[in-house]
Formats: sequence, structure tokens, C-alpha cells
Amino acid sequence: MPAKLTPDTVRDAIKAGPEPKTILLGARATVRKIAEALIALANASGGLVILGATNSRKIVGLEDPDMAREQMASAALLPTPPLILPMPQVVSVDGKHLCVAQVPPGLPHVYSVRGQYLVRSGRDIRPLMPHELRALLLNRSEASFESQIPRGATLQALDEERVQAYRELLDLPPSEDIHDVLLSQGCLAETEKGLRPTMAGLLLFGKNPQRWLRSAEITGVRYAGPVMSDDFIREDIRGVLPEQIRRAEAFVNANMRRGMRIRGLEREEVPEYPISVVREAIVNAVAHRDYSIRGDNIRVFMFSDRLEVYSPGRLPGHITLENIVDERYSRNEAIVQVLADMGFIERLGYGIDRMIRVCKEEGLPPPAFEETSAGFKVTIYSRAETLVGAGPPPDLYAHLQLNPRQEKALAFLQKHRRITNRDYQALCPEASPETLRRDLADMVNKGLLLKIGQKRATFYILK
Repeated sequence: MPAKLTPDTVRDAIKAGPEPKTILLGARATVRKIAEALIALANASGGLVILGATNSRKIVGLEDPDMAREQMASAALLPTPPLILPMPQVVSVDGKHLCVAQVPPGLPHVYSVRGQYLVRSGRDIRPLMPHELRALLLNRSEASFESQIPRGATLQALDEERVQAYRELLDLPPSEDIHDVLLSQGCLAETEKGLRPTMAGLLLFGKNPQRWLRSAEITGVRYAGPVMSDDFIREDIRGVLPEQIRRAEAFVNANMRRGMRIRGLEREEVPEYPISVVREAIVNAVAHRDYSIRGDNIRVFMFSDRLEVYSPGRLPGHITLENIVDERYSRNEAIVQVLADMGFIERLGYGIDRMIRVCKEEGLPPPAFEETSAGFKVTIYSRAETLVGAGPPPDLYAHLQLNPRQEKALAFLQKHRRITNRDYQALCPEASPETLRRDLADMVNKGLLLKIGQKRATFYILK
């Protein structure tokens, strides 16, 4: 059921002016004009069409609100396919009647008026670009991208060991054919030439998934500071999706800092980010990204103050930033099901609520969720400032048998966050460059420092 609109909510919408989810139309708008406004919202994320107000935020009202309501209802039937919407509501604001239509998000089709596909983009209504139309058709049709069969793909493209490992995981009886299971899961499809692997099957079980979709990979980067720079560590993570998840998590685990935290009378080691939250963000990116978008991949960027996980494709279906915690929608149902069988995710949820809860329990700000023009980004905030900046507890490094020069270097790092060979030489002018180089290499080997960059651009941070 649509929300009951009140004069206050309608007045506020008009006062805010034309917005991505609000279209204002004058009292003399034609049925065609109203229909174009409705499909522009329907092809985006829904919203309100208010008849009787202008873009200048002026409420002009309607002479015959009942007639306007009929026009709105007729306009909804004009598109192809017809829009099935709640009945428009007549709302009185400041003594003037307005007619308001609510377009819900996540409608099941892509809509056009006389062959023209329109979308609400910012404060404008514009035609959908060809690539946008293709992506929207895939997103809203039963034939999703993951169910497509790449040309030339046969059963030989699947890794038999991975398929059998999945069979053992499901604990299937010997009489059950694993191909029938993969068929029912959407990883195989029946064709005139027999069973063929779908895109989902290749991404999950393929010998070389990137042969069929080059952009199905994760790029992990660790930057030294709060912004992108020339000093970084990078890993390009390819292979099947389950392996990508494991390696991306390992990349973050290896490259995040650790410090000490006091709980009661005990001292415990604490990582820069709660690993369960990191895992959830990576799994969601892999499970729910839009694989039809080529030329872009999942990115895991680590900065000194935050970690960002970006996935191509905006939020699917009826999911919005406002309802992302409570609502559920799977763009890639086959991929989600298999990853759930493998224990990566719960079939019924994204785990967004768990991410928020864990961050709260750990005393961190909640993750930030953001829709970009072509993707979705999750930001997890670092607690390294409280761990690294507080200085080491007494005798923390005693068991490592560090020499006085190395202890000076660690004290310098606690204050300045990074150290270069030149910094170390200034701290210990009596030592030779070769001795200092061995000191730093020893601390890297002991897991204290992380080396970033090469040659003259080399510097070290606390690991």
C-alpha cells in the first residue's frame, strides 16, 4: 500500500523543488507529459509526480481535481507496458488542490511512451542511453546476465575438481547427477546442443573465468595516506568468485595495521578493521555486482583512515539507500545461492545489519553506503588512529630482541606514521646505511613494518 500523503509532506516536496524523486507539473500538463514523467521515475528509483505546482516551487492548484486524477490514471496506462500504480491522491495544500501520483521503486519492467525510453537523471528527464537501456532490460528481465550462455562455452570450460568439491559440500547421494543440480541452480542451461555453462557457472566453477568475462576480478590497493598517491601496494585478484573472496580478504588482512587495546586488566591485539565486517563487504560486492558492466571491476582500496569497497552497478531492484538494511533483492540469484551453499553468505540477507552492529560493538562509526553514478560503495572507517597513535605498551617489543636503533625507529613511527631511509639515518647518524637497511629489513621480516614503494620512493609504516 502506498503511504498516505499529508499536506505537510507534499508541501515539503514542493518547497524542495524538482529533485531526482520529485517531478512538478503545472495544472495544464497534457496526458503525454504526465506519462513521460511517470515512466522517467519508473525507469529510475521511483518518486512523486505532483500536478498543480511549477518548477519555481509555486503552488497554482487545480480547478478540477477529479478530472486531474482521471488524467493521471489515464497517463499511467499510456506507456508500454502500462504502469500499474496506486491511484493518484488529491491533496489540499494551503487551500489549493493538487494531484499526486506515487511511483514505487523496483518496478518489474522498462517503460516507454511511443517508443521513447526516458529516465529521471538529477532534476532532468532524458532518454536512456543505449548501454543504460541494455543494462536496465537485463536487470529487470527474467533473462539476467548471469543466465546468459557465452558463445563457445562447453562443459569442458568447467573445472571438474571444483564441481566435485561442490558436490561433496552438498553431500549428494551417489545416484544424483551433479549436472542436474547445476542445472537447477542456474549454473547450466539446456540448449539444442546439450548442456552448456551459464555465465554464473563459469564464474563459480570455470577453469579460466576471465576468458569469458575479463572484468570479473578484484583490484586490491593499499595506499600509505588518506588519498591516492604513487606509493601503494597492489594485487589483481582473478580466478573463480569463491577464490577471489578468500584472496581479497587475505589482502586486507595482510595489509591492515594492528595495535593493542586494554580490556579490563588484559591487553589484546586488535586489527585496524573488524575482519567480519570486511568479509561481509567483499562478499556483498562479489555476490551483487552488475556483471553486465564491462570495463570495470570490484575495487578494495585501503587508506590510512578508511577502507572502500566499490562494486560496478547501482543498487538492484527496489533496494534504495533508505531501505537497504531491511529489504532483500538478489541481482544474481544463481551466484548468491552457490555462495550461500559454500558458507560465504546467508541466503536471506545481505548482512548489512550485521556490519552495522559489529561496528557499533567495536566502538566504530557505522559503515557508509553510497550510490555513485555507475556503482555502489561501502566505506569502513579505521581505528588505527587510536591503536597506533597511542604509543606501544611497555615491553611490547621485548620478545623481538630489537636493538636501540630499531626502538628509536618504532618511536618515530608512532609519532609520524611513516619512516624513510633518510629519516632513519637522521635518527642514527653513527650507523652506516647498510646497517640501517638491515635493521629495517629485519623489522619487516618480524612483521612489525610494511615496506611500501621501491628504490628512492621506499618508506615504511607500522603493520
